[in-house]
Amino acid sequence: MDNGVVFAGGWDDRAAALRDDASALVDLAARADARVLPIWRGKPLIAGEARDRLGWLAPGGTVLAHARDGWLFLGFHDDVPHFAADVSSWEPDGVDRAALAMFFDPTEHHHPAMPGDHRFAELRGSMALLLPVDAAMAATARALFNWHRTHRFCSSCGARSNWAMAGWQRQCPACNAQHFPRTDPVVIMLVQRGNRLLLGRSPGWPEGMYSALAGFVEPGESLEAAVRREIMEETGIHTGAVRYIASQPWPWPNSLMLGFVADALSEAITLDHELDDARWLTREDLVDVLAGLHPQVRQPRAGAIAHHLMSGWLAGRIE
Repeated sequence: MDNGVVFAGGWDDRAAALRDDASALVDLAARADARVLPIWRGKPLIAGEARDRLGWLAPGGTVLAHARDGWLFLGFHDDVPHFAADVSSWEPDGVDRAALAMFFDPTEHHHPAMPGDHRFAELRGSMALLLPVDAAMAATARALFNWHRTHRFCSSCGARSNWAMAGWQRQCPACNAQHFPRTDPVVIMLVQRGNRLLLGRSPGWPEGMYSALAGFVEPGESLEAAVRREIMEETGIHTGAVRYIASQPWPWPNSLMLGFVADALSEAITLDHELDDARWLTREDLVDVLAGLHPQVRQPRAGAIAHHLMSGWLAGRIE
């Protein structure tokens, strides 16, 4: 069961027991009903003018020839085996290198072998439109492919490691060390005081973009301690009670967002270097923000856990 947060849903069976069964995986990949999601440099194949479908392909699709490693085995949904393939070796014409490094890359790329309404596009632009199962699979594949891209060498001996376990592991051929996908825990929290919420904006964000405060959990730190520390470090505000609300996998690049609400014990803001600005917003302000009508604060992206937390607080579901 998902909690209503995009990417937090699941599918029928991840079938982890089959990940080391090479023969079974070959048979599954050869099934006529098997489906493969190509992902190009972090962008899944999106289908349809409404951008509300993933471009699942049957085995043998031309674009899949660009996959350098094996196919990532995602498991089964509706008794159909699902895979994903990293086709980042494809070199389309006119790639905007600067756009690839932007906070949100709006550029899209069409492979000549694909139908006209199929293109590789930023997942954040479609995440709230996709079926929950498709959104979860796309996020999982994006996170795993990013991990493979950034962890190609053994951290024990430095040798180049190999793709293993149907994409869920890397194996070092030199020292036999096993390496597993990395997930970074991040706390994201609403800070409330009476009728107001505290929101902040980070350097480099688009103009007018504010969100709930957030930060990485440090080694040896509880989640509640991380919430209080991040709020204090970023805004100088002391907090008391901290309550867990919901979580969201967030594949930019490999995070798990852990959502909380915290009660502020003070209200004077002292910014550190991590934030450009922070401000208290009333419930009335937040009504305008979520409606896209606030003159200074942009509407949060639909599907992000920050939107889920803010809308839940405004509706009285989160206290």
